[in-house]
Amino acid sequence: MTVLGYDRCCAELLTQTDLLRALVADADPSVAVPGCPGWNLAQLLRHVGGAHRWAEAVVRTRSAEPVPHDLVDEVAGYAHETPEVLDAWLAEGARHLVEALRGAGPDVPVWSPGPGGTALFWARRMLHETVVHRADASWAVGAPFAVARDVALDAVDEWMGFGSAPELVEPTPGVVPLLGPGRTLHVRATGTGTDAAVEAAAEWLVDLSGDAVAWRRAHAEAAVTVRAAPADLVLLLYGRYTADDRRVEVRGDRALLDLWLERTSFWLRE
Repeated sequence: MTVLGYDRCCAELLTQTDLLRALVADADPSVAVPGCPGWNLAQLLRHVGGAHRWAEAVVRTRSAEPVPHDLVDEVAGYAHETPEVLDAWLAEGARHLVEALRGAGPDVPVWSPGPGGTALFWARRMLHETVVHRADASWAVGAPFAVARDVALDAVDEWMGFGSAPELVEPTPGVVPLLGPGRTLHVRATGTGTDAAVEAAAEWLVDLSGDAVAWRRAHAEAAVTVRAAPADLVLLLYGRYTADDRRVEVRGDRALLDLWLERTSFWLRE
């Protein structure tokens, strides 16, 4: 079960792209992006539009195999693009992706680099990719960042799915094992109001004490508890904040939290 439905993911993907476009409309494309070291704003926007096109190609062709993602990663040569070019790049990429997603429907099987293997995976992945990079762009231009509570909660849910991948627990020489007795984490999104359904979707228990990573929505005692507003939790998971940030409250085994954050971010480096 996801927090957001498929139609909402598609609509929100367009909304988030439009917010990003408006944010950078009058910005200097050469400004550095602290959240993406080595990139300027033009390269960040090129990356986002390239990611949308990559996902669109997968969904439109119903690909069962990996699709080249040069447009996502090869941004070094795009440091000097104009705002007009970048705006058109973002608008066109998001529009074509959402057209492909709506034409496919959520359950169409396609290749995905993470758990899911359907068009729904791509709707969620590209939505949250766009949200996080909108945060990056906001900091680059000195603007505030906010995102709807349910969108942020869905982003945490998606992260939990990536954080349960078998790759996380494969033995690696010289690497501290992630699994171990008593290793549990409680993640809590604060300020979610009094709606029972929202409250139920705002807590996660991550169990690292067995043979694999397991997670569920639950309120429970754990070796370490981390609490933050929904958007701040997302930015913590994506490495934009550290656990020392004033917006994040940590109680318990801080070393376990740091280990989990570092290991679950493996897919961002793929």
